[in-house]
Amino acid sequence: MEQERIGIFVGSFNPFTVGHDSIVRRALPLFDRLIIGVVGDHVSKPDMPSAEERMQTIARIYRNESRIEVKPYFGLAVDFARSVGARFIVKGVRSVKDFEYEREQADVNRQLTNGDVETILFYAEPQFSSVSSSMVRELQHFGVDVNVFLPNP
Repeated sequence: MEQERIGIFVGSFNPFTVGHDSIVRRALPLFDRLIIGVVGDHVSKPDMPSAEERMQTIARIYRNESRIEVKPYFGLAVDFARSVGARFIVKGVRSVKDFEYEREQADVNRQLTNGDVETILFYAEPQFSSVSSSMVRELQHFGVDVNVFLPNP
């Protein structure tokens, strides 16, 4: 029997943007299940909604997609991957800077798992290459309507 292909896509998702949604939708065909791991409440960022609130927002977006689960996670992504039976970590990259960071993380994760967990990189679609959660938060701070940067549930 073939092993179920499970991937994880992890982050603080504060907020979950159209760029994140693009990665999820493009990665989903590769997996039987894609688990979106939301960093738990131990992360201290100013004005960050609780993990539960962020998870509910994301779950609403994918409520009609049975292959997507949204779960909290704490600690290392590779430990979360192991705990849910995932062999793949999905990451998005917008720039060379992102690529270098993610390449280093992938190398370390491969060493920590003896190659049992692989990282798959998705390049941002051009129209989303400037979209980041921090940019959206900054625009919100200044009263700008940011709905164009957030996926429609």
